[in-house]
Amino acid sequence: MSLSSALSTAVSGLTAQSVALSSISENIANASTTAYKTSEVSFQSLVSGAMGSNTSTSSVVAKTSQALNVTGTISSTSVSTNVAIDGSGYFVVASDPGDTGSELVYSRNGSFSTDSDGYLVNSEGYYLMGYATDSDGNILTSNTSDLTSLSAINLDSISGTAKATSTVTMAANLPADTVTGDSYDTSMEIIDSLGVSHTVGQTWTKTGDNTWTLSLSDPTLTSDSSVTSGTISPSTVNVTFNSDGSLASTDPSPVDLSITGLTTGAADSAITLDLGDTGGTDGLTQYASTSSTLSLSPTFEQDGANYGELSGITIDESGLVTANFDNGVSLAIYQIPVATFSNPNGLTHVSGTVYDENSAAGQVHLNLPGEGSSGSLVASALEGSTTDTATEFNKMIIAQQAYSAASQVISTTSDMFDTLIQAVR
Repeated sequence: MSLSSALSTAVSGLTAQSVALSSISENIANASTTAYKTSEVSFQSLVSGAMGSNTSTSSVVAKTSQALNVTGTISSTSVSTNVAIDGSGYFVVASDPGDTGSELVYSRNGSFSTDSDGYLVNSEGYYLMGYATDSDGNILTSNTSDLTSLSAINLDSISGTAKATSTVTMAANLPADTVTGDSYDTSMEIIDSLGVSHTVGQTWTKTGDNTWTLSLSDPTLTSDSSVTSGTISPSTVNVTFNSDGSLASTDPSPVDLSITGLTTGAADSAITLDLGDTGGTDGLTQYASTSSTLSLSPTFEQDGANYGELSGITIDESGLVTANFDNGVSLAIYQIPVATFSNPNGLTHVSGTVYDENSAAGQVHLNLPGEGSSGSLVASALEGSTTDTATEFNKMIIAQQAYSAASQVISTTSDMFDTLIQAVR
């Protein structure tokens, strides 16, 4: 090998070790970056010219790669929209909320939060993509394998919600020592589909031994009892008891109420009035009164909710994005899929922790969390960096020594060139 070949080889060594130091520097800088994959440098010897001849030249090149199939440590957080993938899958994300199909990219960075426009974005500014769902979490699209079925998750249109009453559960003791013909007045609250509260009056009349009649009045606005706000049907329910005080029957059974013509503009309400199990004492009973003054002390539970505003968003282990409101109502709004590839190490690096598909990675497959090789989701958690700083410092020392050695070769070659030039003179 000639002096010029030695110089060229040493320079390639400096270049290769510079790449290694740059990679090490990047790894150390990202030791705390969510879902960062450590960059590794491999060295390859290149030989040009005929082997063994005076014209052959050897050099080294450095190539960087990332082990994308290595999972970082998953740690819990206090943020309900943080989510980590425990497995080999990726979140589908977009650089723009309008991106679709082949424009979509992939990341394991699950540090999602709501931006000023209501979108869920991660710490790198990429938008989380998902399937729209109904309030029960059922995916609305029929083709879940198509990237075009995904849309950027947006919460801006979800400002508030109400829940209409569908069931009212009543528990009360109707005094057995009541004289036939006597009656008691009570009332129950129901909520319409717009979140408006209405009051339905009840009159309980004893009609004979172990028999009672419940008369229901048309609802009025709870805020103004002088305003009749709808029509209830049926308006009469017959109730009988067994000789042991347990509920024997109701007519009709079950007690399904219909409230129509609501003046608030709400949809008609269908409500089941649950008076207890036949033969049981979990609802209505008929025993002697415990007070000298006969009265009813009913308790009611109804599943409706007044209008409430959005109070928070959660992402659970199944990938379901749920909107939570301050009235206690929770509604599913999106389902997050997980993307998998046959060779994730073949993905093209876009920037940070974001990658794009290509032929080397194989075709993208969309699955629900837990299906196939997608891996499971961990709610309120983040995947850490795979960088180990102790390992990186060891690699830095080796690279530094190799760089110094290559520099020494250049210095020595320079001295030899100087000696040669002086000899010629």
